Amino acid sequence: MKSITIKGSQRESVGKVSTKALRNAGKVPCVLYGGDKPVHFSADEIAFKDLVYTPNAYTAVIELEGGQKFDAVLQDIQFHPVTDKIIHIDFYQLFEDKPITMKIPVRLEGNSPGVRNGGRLLFRKRKLSIRALPNLLPDFITVDISKLKIGQTIAVETILNDDYTFLHPDSTAIVQVKASRTSVDDELEDEDEEGVEGEGAEAGEAPQAEAAE
Repeated sequence: MKSITIKGSQRESVGKVSTKALRNAGKVPCVLYGGDKPVHFSADEIAFKDLVYTPNAYTAVIELEGGQKFDAVLQDIQFHPVTDKIIHIDFYQLFEDKPITMKIPVRLEGNSPGVRNGGRLLFRKRKLSIRALPNLLPDFITVDISKLKIGQTIAVETILNDDYTFLHPDSTAIVQVKASRTSVDDELEDEDEEGVEGEGAEAGEAPQAEAAE
């Protein structure tokens, strides 16, 4: 998984007065958990832009003054209720031999025949929670919808992977195609196409290629 570097400074004081002063200066107070003891630090709010305001999933490399570096994942974030500015972030430290839980975005691949026939694509799970070792965390989870017909569903059980464990029931729907008023039954369409080709063959005519849409 790709990482984003956050450069910050360790905090000597963690009281309300110093925290307010940091926020007034455009900095975000943060805490890194998971190690021997919590690490309190702050960084410029703009440093979190690519980590927070994105549909993608990233790990973070926290670089503090003095050469300290920590691999981490964002665990919790708080926004101001009025301005929506970031007011606090919790991170969790990563270790090579310790599995981590993380939400990973789902990426759909291919064109659904059910959608081509007028069905409605319902994207039920845009992110999936998994548990894996840090070096096995994927950037995204690919779901192939190229064979998804009207009335069909792709569930977690169809995309199981040895590298990580899904924290959802196997029956959890990820994406499905439902019929709409204008949809055409996939099987009926296939039968109609086969019938036309059969009639042409019986009449001794060479089957013609369909015109491109």
